[in-house]
Amino acid sequence: MSEYIERPSPNHDARSRPISMIVLHYTDMLSAEEAIAKLCDPEAGVSAHYLVTKVGEVVRLVPEERRAWHAGRSYWRGLTNVNDDSIGIEIDNPGHSNGYEPFPDAQIDAVIRLVADIKQRHRIGRGNVVGHSDVAPARKRDPGELFPWGQLARLRLALPRPTKNLMDPDWTEAGFLLALERFGYDVSDKLAAIIAFQRRFRPELIDGDIDAECRMILLALLLPRPQGDD
Repeated sequence: MSEYIERPSPNHDARSRPISMIVLHYTDMLSAEEAIAKLCDPEAGVSAHYLVTKVGEVVRLVPEERRAWHAGRSYWRGLTNVNDDSIGIEIDNPGHSNGYEPFPDAQIDAVIRLVADIKQRHRIGRGNVVGHSDVAPARKRDPGELFPWGQLARLRLALPRPTKNLMDPDWTEAGFLLALERFGYDVSDKLAAIIAFQRRFRPELIDGDIDAECRMILLALLLPRPQGDD
């Protein structure tokens, strides 16, 4: 992508690891301008590399080679402090605390183009295109259950929700949590990890219960080529 609105934020520092992830957020604020102001405020101490407005404008806040401060305390697939490894994309949406709402088509189209560009340039695997709630399940819910992960998955920009050849491994709770940790989640808060997994891969029922469907989805995700989101 070549067309950005430049709104440089001072909130960044040097990376200590190469880029291997994309983390998607929602702004959880009432307007894009309000979010940009906070992301550019030195006293706020937060930032992201990009923000995508509801009409599909892409605002660049921090150069990709610098570490933006978007994920906070975080973990994914053995890595802590994923700010070191990731590109952070904020998506303008009021979030759960301000009247969470569906993401407009123009906005999602822009997110897809941006993710595709970043993913290709940095050779990021689709398993490392994640939500904030995936890397910080005990603290965060964004981008939330209304985010259309399936659209990204159909373009091979994110992992799909498995729907084919599902089998129930009949894991115990401990077995499920071990598999969930192997997949990538921090399971130190068991309920939060289960809910984060459901929010991402079974958003129509987020109840924190480990049922057969959750077990089947997780088992399929651990296979080399999960299939779904057709």
